[in-house]
Amino acid sequence: MGTVFSGLSALAVEDVADGGDAVAVSARTRDVAVPCPVCGTPTAKVHGYHHRTVRDVPVDGRQVVVHLHVRRLACPAPGCWRQTFHEQIPGLLERHQRRTVRLVGQISQVARELCGRAAARLAGLLAVPVSRSTALRHLRRLPLPHQAIPRMIGVDDFALRRRHRYAAIITDAETGRRVAVLPDREAATLESWLREHPGVQVVCRDGSATYAEAVRRALPDAVQVSDRWHLWRKLCDKVQLEVRAHAGCWATINPPRRSTRADHTRTLEQDPRSPRQGVGLLDCSLRLNLALNTVKRYARMPEPPALRIAPAYRPTLVDPYREPLRRRRAEDPAVPVTHLLEEIRELAYTGSANPLVRYLNQGRAEGNRPVTTPRHASRLLLTDPENLRPKETTLLEKIAAACPEMTPLADLVRGFAALLKPAEGNDVKLTEWITTARAIDLPHLRSFTNGLEIDRSAVNAGLTLPYHNGRTEGVNTRTKRITRQMHGRAGLDLLRHRILLP
Repeated sequence: MGTVFSGLSALAVEDVADGGDAVAVSARTRDVAVPCPVCGTPTAKVHGYHHRTVRDVPVDGRQVVVHLHVRRLACPAPGCWRQTFHEQIPGLLERHQRRTVRLVGQISQVARELCGRAAARLAGLLAVPVSRSTALRHLRRLPLPHQAIPRMIGVDDFALRRRHRYAAIITDAETGRRVAVLPDREAATLESWLREHPGVQVVCRDGSATYAEAVRRALPDAVQVSDRWHLWRKLCDKVQLEVRAHAGCWATINPPRRSTRADHTRTLEQDPRSPRQGVGLLDCSLRLNLALNTVKRYARMPEPPALRIAPAYRPTLVDPYREPLRRRRAEDPAVPVTHLLEEIRELAYTGSANPLVRYLNQGRAEGNRPVTTPRHASRLLLTDPENLRPKETTLLEKIAAACPEMTPLADLVRGFAALLKPAEGNDVKLTEWITTARAIDLPHLRSFTNGLEIDRSAVNAGLTLPYHNGRTEGVNTRTKRITRQMHGRAGLDLLRHRILLP
């Protein structure tokens, strides 16, 4: 009894019976004096008995049902208005509860991790059948911890409904502790919260002008720190735009490939039935057998786009026989496909001739034929040169040789990456970097420098102080998991409760 039902030690267990799917426990309260809940006078005078049926944590994969006899006691104090009262068992049962305190704690923790429906399903497998409404009710009853306002906070937003509704979360930037959840990301809401909770000295945030204005109004003396990861991400976007704008130069290192976009544009340029020859868009789409939106899109292009798209091939049964096919076609370029099929079947090829023909027509037997895309070229520029492989270094040199603007762009990227390690004097180096960037004809990078100047004080703090918004981003990742678990059906109050629970 002391091992299996140790949680019922406050009761006097009289009998334990096997009820099939459940274990029935008969128990009663002990014959000890209990204080009156009104006046506090101890009493053991029994006025009557009350029967309660409660459930305890399961044993051996079966439910435990406790049939409990509780005393109804009479208060001996003459001036107490509470003449009789039911005896309570602190730590084991609460008023009007049909489950023990420890069983309620287990249900609450399962609901805290899984929320409603998933918690109900798991609890049923653990021999604790509850409904999703009961799981949510126990979840809402979990008390939130007392939130002391930290000295340094991080602010970020997350989507309640992407591109429609957003909320903001405030965390302790030093420990990652969740502090508050705001219903939106408006400046007035954050400003009101900051005024109601004084004591914040440092605010870590992204490049949002809304948050910057709210902090400036509510806490004019607070230090705003722009997150370094967001600065690097903005630079990456601008670098990719610059690389894409100069694709006409560096893309000449790519092997020529047929482009559907270029074909459509040339068709609209040369065909007498095209809109550029005075034919209407609808008539052109009917005559050329093209969709109307396709005609509109390509009619506005002055010339075929110079973008290169890397081919994406799925794995096939022919892949293991690439080297034999390559050597055989190098020896005899006119070898028939049927001969190649017979040769690789002798090497245990089990496929048909169609995958082999398609494999050869795509040119996958001769070589990989890598195609450099703007995204790939941008990645080469944004990667530390020490982390590039030899073939990537060679490709980057070819890109720089084909496009002169790529060399200063790579130097600027490396210069800004060196500033992302916080140190004194980085603000002065940033001024020099901005001057150098503006002296080069790179319009997208110039717009990036304009954004840095607008939020210069926060950027300087981000590059010189060791503070960042990384822990807030981690909390946001956890928040997205919670939102997916609830499938967007829960209200903001329940979402806030789950986020703030420790």
